[in-house]
Amino acid sequence: MVSKNLLKYIAIRTVAIYLTVVVAVYLTIIIANMGGKIDEFVLGDLQIQITEQVNRNPQYRSLPGSEKDKIIKQMFENEVKRLGYDRPFLERSLIYLKNALTLDLGRALFMVSDSGSRFVRNIILERLPNTVLLFTTVTVINFFISLFLGLYLSRHYNSFFDRLVVALSPTSTLPGWFYGIFLILIFYTWLHLLPPGGLVDVPPPPDPVSYALSVLKHMILPMASWIISGFFLGIYGTRTFFLIFSTEDYVEAAKAKGLPPRLIETRYILRPSLPPIVTNFALSLIGSWGGAIITETVFQWPGLGLVTWQAIQSFDTPVLVGITVIYAYLLAATVLILDIVYAFIDPRIKAGFA
Repeated sequence: MVSKNLLKYIAIRTVAIYLTVVVAVYLTIIIANMGGKIDEFVLGDLQIQITEQVNRNPQYRSLPGSEKDKIIKQMFENEVKRLGYDRPFLERSLIYLKNALTLDLGRALFMVSDSGSRFVRNIILERLPNTVLLFTTVTVINFFISLFLGLYLSRHYNSFFDRLVVALSPTSTLPGWFYGIFLILIFYTWLHLLPPGGLVDVPPPPDPVSYALSVLKHMILPMASWIISGFFLGIYGTRTFFLIFSTEDYVEAAKAKGLPPRLIETRYILRPSLPPIVTNFALSLIGSWGGAIITETVFQWPGLGLVTWQAIQSFDTPVLVGITVIYAYLLAATVLILDIVYAFIDPRIKAGFA
């Protein structure tokens, strides 16, 4: 049965995490709008559009310049009022915050989705599966490589492979896109074996199997670049983590009792280390949903990272806010779920709510 203390803890954590999301989203709105400066650019573009619209309209061509100016001014004022730009930026920022928190993401200022929609929701949702396909897959692969090889090295401490991994771990400080450039040079420019970027061949294969194989072929280089980038440091970090747990007093006591090494490893090393491992894996998965701006740009991978870069270039504030609020909600939900799970599976935390 769930205790009152545990319910109180969950309620407090929920409120605290939600307030963190509110602050993060509001700061994003302020920064993305440059304190209201972007709205001035939008109004300038609106003035130009209305002026061109009036000048192109045949019914206004015979009017004198002063009459055209009055019409343009009136149309501009009506549009400003309709869009809410007649209100102070502080008031508008709070409206933007309410809309963002309720996932009313509105329309993009300049960008359109692949299907031609101006709705921010469609721009994000059409690109999110591509990012998940690539970066979530890489995250899962890197996690299991680090987990199993790190566990192997903790059993074979100071072996040749262990020393090799320790020596090569600094190579992981280089980002994935750096290795990606070399992979493109080798496998595309020199060997002509793999495509340099994109999601699928042009034109796309008509049947589903060929289409899937084409996507898989385009995934090889960006996936390889991230696997190479995180390979040695990931293994080294997990290996060191397991070594720390293997020196605990209860592990030494288990060894003194003569328990089998495999039992000691699973019961006394892996089980206590499970919460931080799960935390790292869950947060890495959520982080992968945001894509990688430079990697997606290098490989022209049509994911959220590329959308983010395009939104930054075009000062498309609604798209930037939309990406931020969705990521913030995903991260907040993950942290809350992890807190609740720990409260049930970690005896040390569970004892505090008894």
